[in-house]
Amino acid sequence: MSMIKRIAPLIFALYMPVQVLVAQTDTLPAENWDTYMAQYEKKAGSVLLNMSLKQVAPLRQYPYLVVTGVRFKDCPTGGFPSKREFNTLYKISDSVKSIVDRATPNIITGTFTFQCERLDYFYVKDTSWIRKWLNNMYQQRFPGYTPYINIKADTGWAAYLDFLYPNEETLDYMGNQKVLLALQRAGDKLERARTVDHWAYFKTDADRTCFINYALKNKFVITARDTIDDAGHPFSLYFSRTDKIDLPSISKITLELRRQVAKCNGDYSGWETVVVK
Repeated sequence: MSMIKRIAPLIFALYMPVQVLVAQTDTLPAENWDTYMAQYEKKAGSVLLNMSLKQVAPLRQYPYLVVTGVRFKDCPTGGFPSKREFNTLYKISDSVKSIVDRATPNIITGTFTFQCERLDYFYVKDTSWIRKWLNNMYQQRFPGYTPYINIKADTGWAAYLDFLYPNEETLDYMGNQKVLLALQRAGDKLERARTVDHWAYFKTDADRTCFINYALKNKFVITARDTIDDAGHPFSLYFSRTDKIDLPSISKITLELRRQVAKCNGDYSGWETVVVK
C-alpha cells in the first residue's frame, strides 16, 4: 500500500491497547510514544509513533525504509481490528521485529492501521536478507494473513516526517485532548465557558506588539508581559479570554493562535483553565 496524504484530524477517543516496540538503536532521545487518528482519503486511520524521533530525524546512518505487516480479516468497524484480532497482530509485530533485529541495526518509528491493514515502519542500515526472511516467517507462522513488504531508500525519512508525524492541526488536537482529559478526570464536564489563559513567546518586543494588536482586536485581555532568560524568545506574553473548551471549540482557537503567533515570529506555548464542576 502506498503512502496516502493525510487530510484532516478526527476528534476521537482511541480505545485500543498500545504496544510499544523497543528498537535496537544508537543513542537516541528518550522514547515518547503517542497515538492519533486522522482522515486518509475520507476514511479513518490510526498512527502509533515515537514522537521524540522528530528531534533527530533524519538519521543518515539508517537510510532504508522497511514497511511491513499484514492485511487482516477480522475488522468489523471502520477497517480497524477487533480486540481478538489485535492479539494476533501483536504476535505478528513481535515476529517482524525479531526478524529485522536479526538482519540489521534498526529503528522502529511507528505503526499505521488503515482499512484492515496494519503496517510497522522501520529505518534500517542494511536490507540484505530482510525480504526473504520476512516472507518465510509470514508463510510459516501466519499463513492465513496476506503479507505486505515494501523496502526502499528513504534517506530524508519522508515516511516518518511527512506521513507518520502529525501535522500542525493534528498536534493541536492531540495536545488539547490531553488537557481536556485531565479536566474531565478532575470532574469537569466541559460544558461551561470560562476564562482560558494562554502563553506566547517572541523574539523581539516589536514582534510581541505585532501579536498584541491581533489579540486586542479579537477581545483577548493582556494579563502580563515580561522579559525572560531565553536567548531565542525572551519576550513573553500572558493573555486570556472567556471561551468554550469542548474539543472542537478550543482546537479552533488554539490553531488560529498558533498561526497568528507564528506570523509575528513567536512561539505559542499552550493554555490552561480552572476546573468547573
